[in-house]
Amino acid sequence: MMRRLARASAALAALLLSFGAARGADGPTLARVRDTGVIVIGYRPASLPFSYLDAQLRPTGYTVELCERIVAAVRSRLQLPDLEVRRVEVASATRMPLVINGTLDLECGITTNTAERARSQAFSLTIFVAETRLMTRGGERVQGLADLRGLAVASTIGTTSIQHLAKVNGQQGLGIRILGGLDDPEGFQLLRSGRASAFLMDDVLLRALLAQQGPGADDYRISDQALTVEPYAIGLRKGDPQFKALVDEVLAGLYRSGEIHAIYRRWFESPLPSQGLNLKLPMSAAFRRVIANPTDSPDPERYR
Repeated sequence: MMRRLARASAALAALLLSFGAARGADGPTLARVRDTGVIVIGYRPASLPFSYLDAQLRPTGYTVELCERIVAAVRSRLQLPDLEVRRVEVASATRMPLVINGTLDLECGITTNTAERARSQAFSLTIFVAETRLMTRGGERVQGLADLRGLAVASTIGTTSIQHLAKVNGQQGLGIRILGGLDDPEGFQLLRSGRASAFLMDDVLLRALLAQQGPGADDYRISDQALTVEPYAIGLRKGDPQFKALVDEVLAGLYRSGEIHAIYRRWFESPLPSQGLNLKLPMSAAFRRVIANPTDSPDPERYR
């Protein structure tokens, strides 16, 4: 009797030990998802074509699709066929705090990986490479911020674009009056209404805004000169290498198989679901290099 009890106790101890080891191997994010049966993703409601709401008010877009592939991998890894996906709307100013405080497991919008931001949160492999440019009304020939000395320039609050604008404005003493929009459409409206002489934002997002203007797009011009390079990535909680490894392996698998090209064409070179807009934006040479040699580097020089 005592021997049977001892064997049962040993078996239970081994089971608990293996369970603890499995949880440790999962890391904190996967362990929490396993315990709760819920994974939380952040989305943007109007950041075409990366993250926006479709006609049924469901999040969709390029980054959202990549995150759905990651969720499928989590579901398989944890053997949770009924895994609940909880979607939380975020804005430029709230996306990173919600990753840092643990609310979000995946930030599936548009976020540039920078060395400064990487001190507070982690990032996936690069999923897109943008460049910051100026949009002005069509009759104005503007290439750089120096051409806007003493004028009002709009950008979006909480972005690297508005940070760059403030930095250059201060360093060069341009006397630019900086106007901040809560999101990109609001920033564009500051230009459209005449309150701002230019709108500084990532080129792909400027193209998406113009595509929504119809014939009115001809009234605006995007500068040829790029001011900064912006490597986009999916935002992750810092200090969880196991979850980052899973995320990166999903993305690297899409890159190795070439499936990323079909995904890219769906969102950048085809009519967008629920929108009918086609950005007609070929894949950049910089992103092709990322696909060939995946990286999570925040260094802009890595992408030039």
